[in-house]
Amino acid sequence: MSTEGSENTWQGRDADAKEYLNDHKIVELFNNLTSQLIFHRPDEPKKHMIEILEKLQKSRATKLDFPCLFDDTNIQSIYGMLDPTGRGFITLQQYKEALTTLGIKDFPEVPEGTEDEKITFDIFLREARLGLTKVSSTFQS
Repeated sequence: MSTEGSENTWQGRDADAKEYLNDHKIVELFNNLTSQLIFHRPDEPKKHMIEILEKLQKSRATKLDFPCLFDDTNIQSIYGMLDPTGRGFITLQQYKEALTTLGIKDFPEVPEGTEDEKITFDIFLREARLGLTKVSSTFQS
């Protein structure tokens, strides 16, 4: 087999492997597991990973309680840092940067209910919850 043929075969396998990993959200799953381990630092990491996987399996069936490092108090803290004077809104740019910082990639550029590029806490909370649920689910929808 020529070198060029071998290279094309490897490129094809590499592309197939990447597609498989993307289709099944394997990279997201391992990122989630690793983040959970680093955050919680359990004495029994393998047992902890099994518990996370079981929780993911259960949440897939119920569509509830996805394993996530962030809860509403974290979301509220982030919003509070972006609105320290209590104006009652953050800018559209702050909203986008905050969700990206939380690891959320797929969110509406201008969420429903936005007026004059101002994002209220309720809108931010809703979009952060939805985004974190998607990120934390780590399985095919």
